[in-house]
This record gives sequence, structure tokens and C-alpha cells, in this order.
Amino acid sequence: MGQGQQQVATSLAGAVSEEISASLAPIDAELQRRYPGDPGTRQPVHTVYVPGDVFTADTIRSWGDRALAALDEHAPDAAAFAAVLGLSDELAGPVYARVRAKLEREPIEDLRVDFEDGYGPRPDAEEDEAAARAAHLIAEAYAKGTAAPYMGIRMKCMEAAVRDRGIRTLDIFLTGLTEAGGLPDGLVLTLPKVTYPEQVTAMVRLLEAFERARGLTPGRLGFEIQIETSQAILAADGTATVARMIQAAEGRATGLHYGTFDYSACLGVSAAHQASDHPCADHAKAVMQVAAAGTGVRVSDGSTNVLPVGPTEQVHAAWRLHYGLTRRALARAYYQGWDMHPGHIPTRYAAVFAFYREGFAQAAERLSRYANRAGGDVMDEPATAKALSGYLLRGLDCGALDPDEVTAATGLPRAALEDFAAPRRGDLTASAPQ
Repeated sequence: MGQGQQQVATSLAGAVSEEISASLAPIDAELQRRYPGDPGTRQPVHTVYVPGDVFTADTIRSWGDRALAALDEHAPDAAAFAAVLGLSDELAGPVYARVRAKLEREPIEDLRVDFEDGYGPRPDAEEDEAAARAAHLIAEAYAKGTAAPYMGIRMKCMEAAVRDRGIRTLDIFLTGLTEAGGLPDGLVLTLPKVTYPEQVTAMVRLLEAFERARGLTPGRLGFEIQIETSQAILAADGTATVARMIQAAEGRATGLHYGTFDYSACLGVSAAHQASDHPCADHAKAVMQVAAAGTGVRVSDGSTNVLPVGPTEQVHAAWRLHYGLTRRALARAYYQGWDMHPGHIPTRYAAVFAFYREGFAQAAERLSRYANRAGGDVMDEPATAKALSGYLLRGLDCGALDPDEVTAATGLPRAALEDFAAPRRGDLTASAPQ
């Protein structure tokens, strides 16, 4: 023993630790199965719903052009746009430029062809044809490189009145994609108006049957669950239904999407007060967020139905409302929402870009200090490094930040950011760098 070295003594035999580890092995496996962590893939900042009979080959470009036209008419330069939204002089130019560039390059990040509320009941032959057309157009868009990063359909729900129709529409759509060259990587399916976990299980069995019928890899098809009823949050026995739904999905759930207006109406909220910042919405989304935490299932906010149309004063008021709601959601870690009109996407991207750009310098500095074990006025822990990295990665994915500026500010390439953002479970309990 070297001079000054403290002797270490223990009282427990090694077998004690081994016995405890053996007893907790099932729990270790359960933790890994139920809480695998975020998948580390890109999360779109919004979802756009387009009715099945309205969706065409030029829908994405049309939305971008209409959004640009709205800017040209109602906020033709950075100063005008900043005045509407209250952007600082420092942010005004970069945000406006990035919004216009985004609308030209990638106006929609996630598009859902809607066969539910936005489409309604139609003759079977008409919906059959629309579902087949949606499959053809989406397959063609991916083949040509004109698709949104994520695309798919929202089918009708699993309630008795529309169940068979929803199943048939999904079958037609997936069959059409498969026969047109295969399922695209960005495919997303949405199951609406889920009330009982058994409806989620039914969706799992339906997708399993399709995978078997087409010889697909088991588990290839996932889906989002829309939370639009009170029973989806709190079951009759007082348990949190949404947590049970995630488990009922057997690893196939990719997202929980809040349905602002159906959920509000279900609770009796009058039409004038149905909004994503109503207390009932905050409660529902908080329950969804806690239930989804660590599971790899992502939470999406809903939408506003106040459209930016009409005279400039009216458009500006709608823009301020949408911008404020989006910023509010981002601060609450709801990184995705719905947009109902082309006029919404300028303020969607303005809110997202401002959120990431105004916090960029501080986040980059904190992560750099953490990575280099340097001191500072904030003592960050591994969990905070995970959050800081996730923040920067989301900013990169949506176009708010550029790779070169992030690497220059942090000293870290993207791969290192991804390592910090998705640490092994035990890493989060380790002590912070000293």
C-alpha cells in the first residue's frame, strides 16, 4: 500500500451483490423492454392533414407556394415579419431568411392524407379509389424525390360503425404502396379516436396480418395513436389509459397525437374556448408526456383552427396566435404540432427557428464545457447533456441550425451529439464531470 493511501474495508461478501443482481435481472429486462429511450431519428416539427379527395401530386409544392405568397402579401420583408411576431432585431433577418428558404426547399415535413374527419363518409367505391390514388401518388413522390420526409394516411377508427371501412382503406393503401415498389422509410400511419387499449391491440393484429400476407419483416409497420377522448387519458377504473395503450401497441407505437377539438368537445368545453392552451389540453398532454417518457413514443401537440386568411390585420392576428401557441408548446417539450392551412407554416417555422436560434449559443457553450470537463456558472449533469444535445439535433434536423456552426460552437461532430443525446441507461445515473 502506498504512503497516504487509504485502506478500503467492506463487510459484505461478493455473493450478496450477485444475489441482488440475480433478483433484479427480470426488472432490468423489463426496463429495457418498456423504456428503450428515444429512437434517435428525426421528429418532424409538424403534421399537415390533407383530405383524401384533395391530395394531389402537387399538394406539397402548392402549400409552399401559398405560404410564400402569404408572406409576400402580408410580411414582404424581415422587418415586417418581425414586427408582427415580436422578433428581436438580431433574430429578424436570419429567421425570415430561413423561413423563406424552408418554404422553397421543404415546405411540409410530415403529411397525412386524411380519410377520417377531414374526409368523412363517402361511397365505398369513392374511398377505395381515393386510397389507391393516395398510395400511387405517395409512391411516385418518393421515387421522384419530391416527397415530404414523412407521409402516410389517417384511417377511420376502430369503432364499430366505421371499423370495416377503415381496415379496407388501410389495406388498399398499403397494398398499393407495396406493389408500387415497397413501403417507404418515411411511412407513417395514424389511428384516430382511440378509447380503449383493445383498439390498439386490434391495430397491432391488423398490421401483423398485413405483414404476413405480404411477406414483410415482422414489426415493419408502426402507427401513431390519436388521443381525442377523455377515456384515452383516464379509464373507468381510474388508471391512465394512455400508458396502457403504449404497452398494447407492442412496440409499434411511434407517437401520441393530441386532438385539440375532439378532446375539448368531449369534456364539454364550448367552441369559443377550444384551444391547445386550455387547462384541459395542458392536463391531457402532461399525462401523455409522462406516459410516453422513455418509451420511444413521441408526443405531438394539436392545432389551432384560427386561419390566417382575409385582410392583413386579420392575418397578422392569426399569425401572432399561432406563433405564440407554437412557442408555448416548444417550451413545454412538445416539439411537434398540427398545421391546418398553408398560412400556418410560415409562423410554424418562424417559431421553431427562433426557439432554436435564440438558445443556440448558450446550449452549445454548456455542452462544450460539459464535454471538455470545463468549469462554468452552471453545473450540468449527464441528463442535462442529453437534453442539450437533443436540442441541438432537433435544431439541425429542421433547418434552424447549420452543421458547421454547431460543430464550431461545440467542438463536436453530429455523431458525438447523437452519443450524448442517446446514452446508455446507466450513463444517466453517473456523476457529472468534475
